[in-house]
Formats: sequence, structure tokens, C-alpha cells
Amino acid sequence: MDIDAAVVEWRQRLGAEQVLDAQRAQEAYGADTAANERAIPAALRILDSGLLPEVMRIAQRHKVPVHPISTGHNWGYGTALPPGDGSVLIDLGGLQKILHFDAEFGVVTVEPGVTQGMLSDFLDAGQHPFLVPVTGAGPTCSLLSNALERGYGVTPITDHFAAVTDVEAVLADGSVYRTAMHEAGGEEIARLFKYGIGPYSVGLFTQSAFGIVTKMSIVLAKRPECVKVCLFSLKDDSLLEAAAAAIRNVLSRLPGTVGAINLMNQHRVLAMSAPYPEGRLVNGLIPPNVISELGSQYQLFPWTGFGTLYGTKGVVAAAQKEIRRALAGIASRLIFLTPSMAKTLARAAGRLPGGLGERIGSTAQTLALSLELVAGRPNETALPLAYWRNPNPPKGQFRDPARDGSGLIWYAPLVPMRPSTMRAYVKMVHEVTARHGIEPLITFTTLSDKLVDSTVPIVFKRDDPKAVAAAKACYAELVQTGRAAGYFPYRVGIGGMQTVVGLQDTARTFHARLHDCLDPNGILSPGRYR
Repeated sequence: MDIDAAVVEWRQRLGAEQVLDAQRAQEAYGADTAANERAIPAALRILDSGLLPEVMRIAQRHKVPVHPISTGHNWGYGTALPPGDGSVLIDLGGLQKILHFDAEFGVVTVEPGVTQGMLSDFLDAGQHPFLVPVTGAGPTCSLLSNALERGYGVTPITDHFAAVTDVEAVLADGSVYRTAMHEAGGEEIARLFKYGIGPYSVGLFTQSAFGIVTKMSIVLAKRPECVKVCLFSLKDDSLLEAAAAAIRNVLSRLPGTVGAINLMNQHRVLAMSAPYPEGRLVNGLIPPNVISELGSQYQLFPWTGFGTLYGTKGVVAAAQKEIRRALAGIASRLIFLTPSMAKTLARAAGRLPGGLGERIGSTAQTLALSLELVAGRPNETALPLAYWRNPNPPKGQFRDPARDGSGLIWYAPLVPMRPSTMRAYVKMVHEVTARHGIEPLITFTTLSDKLVDSTVPIVFKRDDPKAVAAAKACYAELVQTGRAAGYFPYRVGIGGMQTVVGLQDTARTFHARLHDCLDPNGILSPGRYR
């Protein structure tokens, strides 16, 4: 490996100001919410995708490992860091073109640096009636990268990679990959038909290191005539199983009308709404009586349910009746709100006097922002939980948990949607997190009527070495204990990739054979899911 020679060539190709040395690269990209540390020898800022093939040929000639990022806002999974030490970062965040938009069919083609916020602004400016595939990560996060990580959201197309049709990528040797349908049938057909013709290979670029995707076409959901949120509470924890069974029934009977349904425990909603009660801890944790007291103050029951209905006014009205019947005797405070109704409620709550008004106003404001999110408008409503243990307020216009010193690691396992299984999972999370001094913040998000994804943010003080060690140990035990019980992550951060690969045999061998053909020197994202 001759990194010095590679840097000389990269500076000639990209311009000296776009090639950062080790110190500047570390300063720009080294912070991580999960407190991982990596040695970054250099970073390249790509402003023209046409230069990337030569960048990769230079890397190949000098056998220098590289790792691509888009915005580098992969909070809780590694932020902008590569899986291992010694990889040069290739920053694609400057590639911010919306390359094509089909206003009739709602298909958009974007570069890696196009964020949720940018697409939202573009759609609003053109008055295009389509929804941004939002996530809770915020408006500054890349659309392309989230889809490649097989992320999901709460708008009608829950599975974001399911909406991807066509991609273009640069391989490790600098050659360019285009889909068979793109080359044989033309760009329009490729943008409209996901599987193309012949072997389906686009999926190889998800959660992998087979190439650097520089262009992606995404089918957007059309903004429906009516969007309503179904909001409900479970006044007792013992109602979880009954609620899970009822939600399964709703999802199986109303496919396409009801989007993803979230169930969040009291801890999780408080982390988004209430200040951390630092002075009231017992053995480093918030005692149950304080959680109950805060729940009463912020009008939060043990579980909060949050689902979205999409369709015509008539279809949504009919779905409301079905949901009311399904949750009768189980849910409390069952209401249906449009985004405009939620804004009105938040304004009214804000006018209440004293501390009561402040607390209820905070909860109502969180609700209003959540409704904006499910209506396809990106915002930061979920990001405050990353700051729950962080005394430092956000420094910039947008929240950046890594920059601001927040500690966050995501545990995101798939859990079969059996009521008894979900209860056993909750028990497991409570037991494991308690052993490490971590608060059990649990959300279930339905992926179908058979499966939920649970997101557990491990929130900790990043400036405390003992807290960092406890958070990482907690994550490792959750993965190990969860796997033994039948739960396993759908994605992992850079700190957990080798563990996941170590649990594979035939799959790892197959992937290694592909890598040997496409990247014999192993320079592209070494350690990424391999």
C-alpha cells in the first residue's frame, strides 16, 4: 500500500482543497455517537461523480482501502466512520443533484448527497403531490444511503429499498455498473420496473461493499387525499399482548390503508419529551416511581400507540371504524388527528399556564411534529432522544448528535409479532439494560402483520469512559441474548459487523467468492459486513 503516492494523484485529479490529510480528516469525520474511534489517513470530497472511476483506479493501483459515505449522518451505527482503521473516506455528500423527476409517475433519481430535506424542498417548490420517504434521523440525512442500509419509515412505502428501482455504481476497479434493463430496455423502463431482466443484482449493493452507488431511482408514494394518525394509549402494561393481537388484526384487514404502527413504552416517549431527571436516580437508573410520576405529568401511559391512515376521506373514515372496533376495551384515549388538527392542539396546549402547560405543551408539540413526519415532511422530532443524557445543547441550525457529544447506539432487532414473543422480548430488554445502567427505551414498529422491528436507543454519556464501556457491553449482550431467544438485528453498526459475519458460514463463503471476483485486493470498505 502506498497511500502517499495515491494522495498525490488524487490531488491532481480532484484539486488539493478536496483531499484532506489525516489530521483534517479526523477533525471533520472522526466524531461518532457510538464512541467508536478509527484512524482515517485521508478523506476525498467528490463534487463530480464522473471523477469517481479514476479515484477508484488510483486506489486500486496503490492498493489503498477506501470507504464511501454520503452525508455521514449514520447516527448510532457509526456516523461517518469506516468499519476498520486505515480506510480513506470518500465523501459523496457534495453530489446533491436531483438528476431526474417524473412528475407523472412520481419517480425521482438522486445522487448520494440529496437529503430528505432537499427532496422535500424540491417537491414543495414544484407543488408535486408526493411524499418524502422520511425517517426519524432528520432532514439532513441521505435518501440513497438509508435505502442502501435497507432502512424503513412510517409513510406508505415502509420498506425504503422496496421503492428503489434503478441504480448506477462504480466498482472497485473503476468500472461502472448499470442494470441490464437500463442498458437493454432504456432508462424510463428501468426507472419504472424494479427487477429488470435477467439476474437481479441491485440488491447486492445493499449492506455490502460490492460498489459505490452514485445514482438511484426511487418510486415515491403519492400524497393521499387524507392523512390521519391514530393515537392511543395502554393504561396498563398488561394490555400489551391484547394490543399486539388487535394490531395484527388491523394490519391484515386493512393493507395499504394503514401504514406502520408504532408502540412506544413510557420510557421512550419521555426521552423525546421530558428532561432527564439527573438528580432523582437510584443506582444510576430512573426508579419506576419517578417514571410513573413523569408519565402523569406529561400525560403518558405505559404504552403509546401511533399509526397512520392513508387514502380517500371515505376509505379513511371506514378504516377508523374498523380500528375502533379492533381496539375496543384495550386502548384508552383513542383519537384520530390530521396534521392541521395536531398543530391546533399544540397551540392550545401551549397556552395553558405554569408547569402543567409547559409539560402538556411539550407532549403536544412532539405529537404535532410526529404527524408532520408521517405526512412525508422530514423534521427532527425523534432526534431529542439522542440528547437525553447530553447536557450540551445543539450547536448548529440542525441537530448533529455526533458533533454535539451525544452518546447513542442503536439495537434494532426483528421480532416475530406474537404477543407472547413481544412480551418476552420486553422482559429481556429490561433485564439486560438494567445490568448495565441503561434505560430501557423500546419502540415496536410493524413491518407487516407478522413481524415488527424494535428500536432500542442505548443513550449514554459519551464523555464518561465508564458509561461508554457500559453502553457497548449492553449492546453486545442484547445481541447475544436476543439471538438466543429468536430476535436478531436487521442492521448493525460498525462495531457489530464482525460479530454478525462470525455467525455465518455458507452465506459468508458465497459473499467472499463474489468479493474475490469484483475486488480481489479487498480495497472497498474492508470489514463492512464481511
